[in-house]
Amino acid sequence: MNPAISDASAMTQIRFAVVDVETSGLSVQRHRVLQVAVVTVDGEGRLIDRWSSLVRPRNRWFFRLGPRHIHGLTRARLRSAPPAGEVLAELTSRLDGATFTAHNARFDASFLQRMGSRHGAQLTLSPQLCTLALSRRLDPQRQLSHRLADVTARYGITNERPHDALEDATATAAVLPHLLRAHGVTTRDQLSRVTDA
Repeated sequence: MNPAISDASAMTQIRFAVVDVETSGLSVQRHRVLQVAVVTVDGEGRLIDRWSSLVRPRNRWFFRLGPRHIHGLTRARLRSAPPAGEVLAELTSRLDGATFTAHNARFDASFLQRMGSRHGAQLTLSPQLCTLALSRRLDPQRQLSHRLADVTARYGITNERPHDALEDATATAAVLPHLLRAHGVTTRDQLSRVTDA
């Protein structure tokens, strides 16, 4: 059998849950998840599923939105969103059996784990794959920017609505196969070398 064919086939068997969150700020202790999205793809970048949800705050009438000029979320939209427990249940099912992937995975994972602990939900967010780290490894001298907008531009991918969780997750999912190929990842064993257990 042609090795290239078998490697490509192996990558189509791997599911990546590409996640993005929008938050009310940068402190995992003080700020909250406002929106979460999961775009599920295989190792070749083929879309399997897309989902996103806003998250209703516990106190529906007094809560901080944070940098609204960045994420564009309003109090009215968040008041009518599903509660965190409902969002977490859906999120857990979508992450099951997939590699948790994000652009700055540590940031997204820490906010989701904190959200889970606040609402009594145990989230399994491993193994983790960080597209930010993958991009930086290709540029050891740090001559390039590795912000999501700049990485997508390098690969000719457009993101019409940056800082919308679903659009950012979709853009990250589109970048993923390019980064995997650049690192020579064509099998599950090779993938384990670039993920954090």
